[in-house]
Amino acid sequence: MLARRDFVSSLMLGSASANFAWGAGKADPDWRFYGGDSGASRYSALDQITRKNVANLKPAWTHHTEDASQRPMTTIECTPLVVDGIMYLTTARVQVRAIKAATGEPLWNFAPFARQGRSPGVNRGITWFADGKDKRVFAALQDKLFCLNPATGELIKTFGDNGIIDLATMFDKDMKGLSYRVTSPAVIFEDTIVVGGGGGEGPRPEAPGHIRGYDVYTGKRKWIFHTIPHPGEYGHNTWPKEAWQKAGSANNWAGMSVDPKRGWVFIPTGSATFDFWGGDRHGDNLFANCVLVLDARNGKRVWHYQTVHHDVWDYDLPAQPALITIPQPGGGTKEAAVQVTKTGFVFVFDRVTGKPIFPIEERKIPASDMPDEKLSPTQPFPVKPRPLSRLELNEDLLTDISPEAHEFALKKFKSLRGGVPFAPPSLQGTIFSPGTLGGALWGGCSYDPALGRLFVNTSELPSIAKLVPGEEKDGFRYRLESYAKFVDHEGYPGVKPPWGHLTAIDMKTGDVAWREVVGEYLPLKARGVKKTGSFQLGGSIATAGGLVFVAATADEMIRAFDAATGAVVWEYKLPSGGYATPCTYAAGGKQYVAIACGGGNRNPTPAGDSYVAFSL
Repeated sequence: MLARRDFVSSLMLGSASANFAWGAGKADPDWRFYGGDSGASRYSALDQITRKNVANLKPAWTHHTEDASQRPMTTIECTPLVVDGIMYLTTARVQVRAIKAATGEPLWNFAPFARQGRSPGVNRGITWFADGKDKRVFAALQDKLFCLNPATGELIKTFGDNGIIDLATMFDKDMKGLSYRVTSPAVIFEDTIVVGGGGGEGPRPEAPGHIRGYDVYTGKRKWIFHTIPHPGEYGHNTWPKEAWQKAGSANNWAGMSVDPKRGWVFIPTGSATFDFWGGDRHGDNLFANCVLVLDARNGKRVWHYQTVHHDVWDYDLPAQPALITIPQPGGGTKEAAVQVTKTGFVFVFDRVTGKPIFPIEERKIPASDMPDEKLSPTQPFPVKPRPLSRLELNEDLLTDISPEAHEFALKKFKSLRGGVPFAPPSLQGTIFSPGTLGGALWGGCSYDPALGRLFVNTSELPSIAKLVPGEEKDGFRYRLESYAKFVDHEGYPGVKPPWGHLTAIDMKTGDVAWREVVGEYLPLKARGVKKTGSFQLGGSIATAGGLVFVAATADEMIRAFDAATGAVVWEYKLPSGGYATPCTYAAGGKQYVAIACGGGNRNPTPAGDSYVAFSL
């Protein structure tokens, strides 16, 4: 275990310039936000690494967190922050650590939890705060918010209760017996830190996903927004009258984005519980499955858009909305909010009004025959961009990687219902695509403003939703038989490859500019089944060097794509699966690209414990 030491002199806090002279202009050398900037564009103006020289990219340093384990299996999903030459990250067992960004040398370590026999869960990033006088690092881990001194890693005792807020309290609800977890970083506007999180997905009672704003200096709660509305609040009529006391989740687990010009926070929310049967929560269920925009000063709703009505497919909104400026066909630009989804849809909204920039149609979906279930008769389908994952399945689309795989998948497919968009869960078993792990996930998207292109990596992995009646002692009517995926006899997706893509979307027109297969399964490659694509965990970043970097794949590679053409111009085998989103930054006159290599997770590959940084 690393000792906590004071490295004030080596941190040189406040000594770095806000803009770093680079190339033909100036670029921020840091990666200060989980999403690269407050709007989660995951773009950097650094351009030392280009299409022409990226082939020379080599590992500059490797940092081992030394806390991974195979049983229980750990992973690292964190995108590290880099500020003034210091990298702040979380480890496989959700410790917070500072290291030198140019060398990987450790500076301090904060370990808030005792070594646990079970897996400690995941954390996707931390939050940086600076106001000219004060600097803080906030870490939302499990059910706590920790406020740390970035120079020492010590708790700032004047915040909350000796530097800690118990996030399972101050909920305007009796939380007895309810579990609360937060996995993605909080966001800050001025003196308010906004925190999401909430309950799980099971059929038993779960915590609600209310959004809360706290004073960044004292930790005092300033406001709360009820994502399951209370009586008299907007949206209460989209639930049964008593749902505010009984329903759970409708949470933010995927992170948030901030428009600092307006002081608005953009919040993607998840489904209400139980995720696969809603007979006890009739109605559209606002504010579940919404792009929800709040005024960060007071928590008041600005606008919202619900991407799934009365969700019974676990189609949570899985990533931060990207707040970007996109070109318009007739000239000029428009400020937009872009939401990628598990459904493979990309929703593009006017950031100010919430109105769709590309048309969205309400289309009929199948009705459910589950007792007491009342689905919405329609769901929203964006006309553009086109869906990035398959929405329909039939026998012709089943896997063809071998006769044995096809026969296994065909037999399973014939035993199930579904194959059409939003096919309802059933007692027989329903197959639906893209599935709960298809489409885009928490890695989100990245955007190149010079090209006007959005980059989204997606997977093809249909789900099976088979409901089983609960027993009287259980306290619930239905549960999911298992969190099953539609796979062949070896565990590969039961549909035809490719199973993973990276797609570039022209945001002026909504059309696909290019689409490339990403990843392979090495055992299949050894048998001659190549370029299958793979299930992906983690997202992409874009740079002014004309590159898109993404790891995420089961072959444990990190790749650079030419943003203009989609060609792979560099790839490197990581020590473990890079199931996170990279970052890029400058330190000591060099541009670096860094990625967490935690392995494990759902691909699956062995757990790892390293962060690797590359430079020319």
